Amino acid sequence: MGIFELFLIGIGLSMDAFAVAICKGLSMRKIDVRQTVTVALFFGGFQALMPFLGWALGKQFEQYITQYDHWIAFVLLVYIGGKMLWEALHSEGEDTAPANFSIKELLILAIATSIDALAVGITFAFLNVKIGPAVAVIGCTTFVISLAGVLIGNKFGSRYKQKAEAVGGIILILIGLKILLEHTGILG
Repeated sequence: MGIFELFLIGIGLSMDAFAVAICKGLSMRKIDVRQTVTVALFFGGFQALMPFLGWALGKQFEQYITQYDHWIAFVLLVYIGGKMLWEALHSEGEDTAPANFSIKELLILAIATSIDALAVGITFAFLNVKIGPAVAVIGCTTFVISLAGVLIGNKFGSRYKQKAEAVGGIILILIGLKILLEHTGILG
């Protein structure tokens, strides 16, 4: 598998992280470089870590991981999205609270958006892909795309914070639902 193919896989895997990064950018009043880089590092790091873990687990655990990955991603994304939606609807116009960038929330979001990458890592084991370059390309691609997502989200979200947080929550719920429907075969 060549670099170009790995890059395309990285783009595909990073789309959920991109959507979540947009949501995080929506909740920022102004760009905070440290928080922006932290979001990108979490998403890029987990998009690199998960294929490595999948590759390390290999063929013997494939049936167990792919059987439940969609449920795990669904529950985590619906939980975080529901929390965002609830906070947006119950904030009563509060504009003084900073965006929530807790390590716990970023960890949950990074795991939820990178579970599919675990399954990709398992396929890497079967295809004898060189895992070092593969995870480097996937991680760097996701880092850059997530960084752009936060910036794009911030550009459009500073004027419409409350509505943007509600939309962000709905987006996370829909991503979780999409993952669930795709993996259960309901959505092609």
